[in-house]
Amino acid sequence: MNDLPNGIVEFLANAGWADANIDPIPGDASFRRYFRLRKADGSGAMLMHAPPPHEDPKPFLHVAQWLSDQKMRAPEIYSTDAPQGWVLTEDFGNDRMRDWLDDHPDRETAAYEGAIDALVELHKRPAGPFPAYDMATYSRETALLTEWYAPAQKLDVDIAGYAAAWEAALAPMIARQEPGVTVLRDYHAENIMLLGDPADRAPQGLIDFQDALVGHPAYDLVSLLQDARRDVSAQLEAAMLARYIDCADADADFEADYARLGAQRNAKIVGIFTRLYKRDGKPRYLEMIPRVWTAMERDLAHPALEPVAQWFDDNIPPQLRESGGGTIV
Repeated sequence: MNDLPNGIVEFLANAGWADANIDPIPGDASFRRYFRLRKADGSGAMLMHAPPPHEDPKPFLHVAQWLSDQKMRAPEIYSTDAPQGWVLTEDFGNDRMRDWLDDHPDRETAAYEGAIDALVELHKRPAGPFPAYDMATYSRETALLTEWYAPAQKLDVDIAGYAAAWEAALAPMIARQEPGVTVLRDYHAENIMLLGDPADRAPQGLIDFQDALVGHPAYDLVSLLQDARRDVSAQLEAAMLARYIDCADADADFEADYARLGAQRNAKIVGIFTRLYKRDGKPRYLEMIPRVWTAMERDLAHPALEPVAQWFDDNIPPQLRESGGGTIV
């Protein structure tokens, strides 16, 4: 119990889970920690600790309630102490889509079809009561590449030109976001819980949605199909993009906007993964950058990204681009 956060015993006692076995779950890039709970009678739950001042569980609770109200499969909330960062929720089990596919590669298409269909259902709902994914937000995110990746590679780049190029590329898309859909922002195979065999059209559980905004329907599609953590073949990406376009009756500009948001998201991720290494001492994210960079290069080849592609031509040396961003030391 010595490595458990202060206050966990008191919270669990107040929640009626004092006798539960506590099993820590390895974390990711945030300050949040997760624990699987099991009682002697076999019942279970998931405990999240999002400690202040680094974390705040209230956005998670807000989005979870909205998703549940919309009949989307967010975890049920059992008990909370938001000021202290505690949230006790339903346990969706062990079948993360990414891990499940490692063991069931023959079901990949069915799993991704289920994930696409869940997005289609989400996008049928009116947008949630969340902030807008506006140009200022997109710009802050793309700037992470020039703020962290460029200095790490000792590149002297045109920062003002970079911002202007992104604004030119994204501006045509902004008007098409209205009225917008709920964007979960981190919708990928590690944040989708399979609650049964996807070949049987079993439901999927949503997690890690606390940063939801209102924006373009292509964003979460990019997050899923240009996954930083898992290889998605070009054939599967194309098939699932076509499935979404058909099911959602997307407009003629959708594929161009998909490329715009693909490049935007991937530029952001390159910056974030560099920051996680340089600032936070987490080198394991560096191995994912080549995958992200390769997807970004595909996006930049779309005519909709011409201003940004030209900036990359002028500012990022070919040897770095050809090697998936190069080695960061």
